[in-house]
Amino acid sequence: MIRPFEIFVGLRYTRARKRSHFISFISLISILGITLGITALITILSVMNGFGKELRGRILGVISHVTITDTGGALHDWRTVVGKIKNPHVIGRAPYVAGQGMVSFGRSVSGVMVRGILPTEENQVSEFGSHMLEGSLDALKPGEFGIVVGSALAWKMNLTVGSPLSLVIPQALVTPAGLMPRFKRFTVVGIFKMDMFEYDSGLVLMQLDDAAKLYQMGDQVSGLRLKLDDLDSAPQVAQTLADGLGPNYAARDWSREHGNFFRALKIEKTAMFVILLLIVTVAMFNVVSTLVVVVTEKRADIAILRTLGASPQSILGIFLAHGSVVGVVGTLVGTICGVLLALNVEPIVHFIESLFSTSFIAPDVYFISDLPSDLHWSDVILVSGSTLVLGLLSALYPAWRASKVQPAEALRYE
Repeated sequence: MIRPFEIFVGLRYTRARKRSHFISFISLISILGITLGITALITILSVMNGFGKELRGRILGVISHVTITDTGGALHDWRTVVGKIKNPHVIGRAPYVAGQGMVSFGRSVSGVMVRGILPTEENQVSEFGSHMLEGSLDALKPGEFGIVVGSALAWKMNLTVGSPLSLVIPQALVTPAGLMPRFKRFTVVGIFKMDMFEYDSGLVLMQLDDAAKLYQMGDQVSGLRLKLDDLDSAPQVAQTLADGLGPNYAARDWSREHGNFFRALKIEKTAMFVILLLIVTVAMFNVVSTLVVVVTEKRADIAILRTLGASPQSILGIFLAHGSVVGVVGTLVGTICGVLLALNVEPIVHFIESLFSTSFIAPDVYFISDLPSDLHWSDVILVSGSTLVLGLLSALYPAWRASKVQPAEALRYE
């Protein structure tokens, strides 16, 4: 146990004398190394959190948080199912018809995913309405066979609002000439841009009734899409809804559809934490070497303290307190710098870009123009706690060596 006496003597040893300026210089370098390591750790983890949050928000702006389907493959009366959903976390509901097809315009063709929607209901569960470059979802009228396409698909096929677009679906039509693929001519009534290439190039929207007629589903739909007020509660809500609706219905949450992607981000964040923690560990080696030199220099002082009645445990506590100062100061300064930098990453990056007339993140390549940052205090606590533990461990061996100094042997040549 470290008492005030050990702390007082340990802090006295941190003040440099004329003959120990070099030791103080090494201590200062150790503090700077710990500070830089913690600052880099907190900032990079916050940037990775920001990218994960940005990607999750964009993906969940297209897909549903929870999807309700019938085990038979089609939902017969979706309005009845909506009436059975009483969960307080559900804040939006919308039916959909899903299918696959191939669109063609002139000599250009492309495979797409087709989604039939009700524009008024779709705004409750997705963000297509707020990401329209041209036209609007309200232009999708039943019976008019309008279609909304993504910006990448429109660019690839040279489409604009008003362009005729043929859709071929993988269902056979029996004719006197034999089996023929079914197709329908649509008119482009809108172009959206979600800044996700997967959806901007491979997803088209049409009115729900038109999609049901095209895929011969009658008054049925493929399922019901739900939006929640808390994304993290999706697995629990999906399980609750599945139990409440009965065995004829299935509920699937967003983490099942894109779980591997977000798990990969989490693993990458963990690996980055371990790698960057090595920077702090290298700085701790300087702490060990500094304390070893201090113990060697203070052998006479240690012997005098022992003859005055100090126990080996007291000597151990003195040098633990002395060694912990470097870790505590470096951790405190590094944490403050890391938090301030993480909270101001975007303006700092903008200033550097304007100063050097460059762009670190090309929006046409990454679909993100800013460097996002999302500070999690749990990360700050983890980084700071790990550094303090490393600082304590680095002081253990030199302090133990100091406690083993024999007074008679140390004072023999003094």
